[in-house]
Amino acid sequence: MRHVVPAARLALGALFTATGLGGFLGLLPLAAPHAFQVILMESGWMTVVKAIELVAGVLLLSNRFVPLSLALLLPGVVSIALYHLLLDPAFLWIVPVVVGLEGFLLWSYRGSFRAVFARDARPGA
Repeated sequence: MRHVVPAARLALGALFTATGLGGFLGLLPLAAPHAFQVILMESGWMTVVKAIELVAGVLLLSNRFVPLSLALLLPGVVSIALYHLLLDPAFLWIVPVVVGLEGFLLWSYRGSFRAVFARDARPGA
């Protein structure tokens, strides 16, 4: 396990750094965009998403604020999975890769998220 967690962190970090950067450099999408994608791109939504992906990816690569990076990426990972499962199965193979890496890292860093699941949480505690 000593090498598996860093390898997974680097793989997920490289993937999101590349897609975040690719979004800003105009290298994405790789295929003709789906109508839903066009709406997200034209509204500016994808600019925010790509910025989050880029920042979180760089943080994962640098091994800084890993739990925060995983929390930032989680809504995007769910969106990627739902998009490819429901709307565009062309890149469906990426879903188990991204969900698997994210899930494995969330489990590996689960101690950092214990307070989120506290039943009787108190403010300022």
